[in-house]
Amino acid sequence: MNRALKEVLMSLLSFRRAKPAPAMGGDLTARASIEVMPRTAAKVASFAALLPAGTRVYIAHIDGTPIEEMVATAARIAGEGFAVMPHFPARSIESEAQLGDWIARYQGEAGVTEALVLAGGIAAPRGAFHSSMQLLETGAFDRAGFTRLHVAGHPEGNRDIDPDGGDALVRDALRWKQDFSNRTDARMALVTQFVFDAAPVIGWARAIRAAGIDLPVHVGLAGPAKLQTLIKYAMACGVGPSLKVLQKRAMDVSHLLMPYAPDEIADALEKAVLTEPELGIEQAHLFPLGGIQASADWLAARHPARHSAAL
Repeated sequence: MNRALKEVLMSLLSFRRAKPAPAMGGDLTARASIEVMPRTAAKVASFAALLPAGTRVYIAHIDGTPIEEMVATAARIAGEGFAVMPHFPARSIESEAQLGDWIARYQGEAGVTEALVLAGGIAAPRGAFHSSMQLLETGAFDRAGFTRLHVAGHPEGNRDIDPDGGDALVRDALRWKQDFSNRTDARMALVTQFVFDAAPVIGWARAIRAAGIDLPVHVGLAGPAKLQTLIKYAMACGVGPSLKVLQKRAMDVSHLLMPYAPDEIADALEKAVLTEPELGIEQAHLFPLGGIQASADWLAARHPARHSAAL
């Protein structure tokens, strides 16, 4: 076999579908995704009246929520014209057979082809899975043709993974996720827990890029809410050093009475991305801790033209 023909054959054998380049730019909240739960989604009369069509809507899977409720919520929101990304929490999934069943239900009943794959919030696994990496390694999502697979990023560390407060195991997990991204056709991204200070996120993004991790970053922001509500959620979810931003705000009585909105951190992140596009921060992801309506209103206020044109 001549060399030229051999090179052509080798390129065909190793061919993988090209992944579209991530959309970059400073307007992170214009592309923001949002997270809901079945019980909060049920209170929304029409998502189409709140969010621009095409907005990615994550569906959080709180342990104990029946899969039927999750799938029904996904089907309803997808039917209103939105990209739906349900959570797949490893520690709540009992077996590979159950994982396959969930995937089949989401696809068959809601047309889902995207997933946020994460460890989950419970301490003791219900079955053999305890990490997102184990779920991904089954190959079930690739076999089902999922086009997007998002995983967790931890700019403020994660004591569930690194109990000593370091980041060695988190970094090992990131390297594994990068390697998996190189092996799958699905587009991947790192989605962070909500944070209240841009500095740790920017420093983390620089560090992971320096370590060879080039997965796009979607930064979690807490939507508008009462300060007391945010502090409660932040402590329950293990938010790291950026919690000090809320605590400092709480010391000012005038601020304590005013609802929090994430404009300051959003502006700082957008400025950083404009000056350092290599950070790879692609967009914001909203946790509507003060209600879906409040978060939708905040997005509309920041981007009135986009919302009025899309709704």
